[in-house]
Formats: sequence, C-alpha cells, structure tokens
Amino acid sequence: MSGGLRRLIFKCGGTMVVLLGILHLAVTPIIARLIKDNVTNEAASWLTPPMLLNHILVGILLIPLGILIYFAAPSALKGERWAIVVTRVAAATIAVLPVLLFLLMGSRYFEAVPFVAATIIVCVAALMLLTAAYWPYRRGETQSKRDE
Repeated sequence: MSGGLRRLIFKCGGTMVVLLGILHLAVTPIIARLIKDNVTNEAASWLTPPMLLNHILVGILLIPLGILIYFAAPSALKGERWAIVVTRVAAATIAVLPVLLFLLMGSRYFEAVPFVAATIIVCVAALMLLTAAYWPYRRGETQSKRDE
C-alpha cells in the first residue's frame, strides 16, 4: 500500500471517528426522550443519568480519538514510533466497537436510521483503520526500518 493511500485512509478513518462522536452526541436527547416516553417517571429518573453519562462520555472521547488518528497519520508514515503506536492502538480500539455493537445490541435497533448510520460508520472506519495501521510497510516507505 502506498504512503499516500495509507495517509488518506488514516485521515478518512479519523474523520469518520469524529463524525461518529458527533452523531453519538446528537442522538443523546432522542434516547433520553425515548426513555422518558416509554417508562415510568421513577424508572426514567433512574435510567436517564447513566445513559446520558454513557452517551456524552463516549461521544466526547470519540472526537479527540479521531483527531489523534488524523494528525498522527503523517508521523506514522515517517515511521515515528509514537505515531505508529497511536494509530495502531486507535485502530484496534475502533475495531472492537462493531464486535461489541453486534454482540450487545441485537438486530432490533436497526430500524433506527441513526443507529444504522453509526453502525456503517464504525464498521467502515474499523476496516479502514486496521488496514492502514497494520498493513506491512514496504522497505523505504518509512524512515525507521525497526518498525517494519
């Protein structure tokens, strides 16, 4: 894989992770409303705070993770160890998300358009980032031959 293509994949993948974080934050009020409209007031007051914490925290964490991927890409291509570690750890982290999504959520949520959009984004981002982060470097593609 050429360095230019790898850089593009990293940057697109990082952008997708940022978009996933924004989408996560955007649907938070919708989920809060769903809880409020479908359970008792007592249950809503019990369930809403942890859901809000979860959704807001995950959304906030996804945004800087995507930014880190985006900005580490050029340095990873130069073979800088810190950037290779950042891109590989981030790629592995994002790759776990689709697995957890399918294991924990089941198929009933796929009727919701935002859920389908988030699923597509996270699956595509995971595949892109894993490919870019773990595809073997060709000789001469990085400055550091130790990282090949």
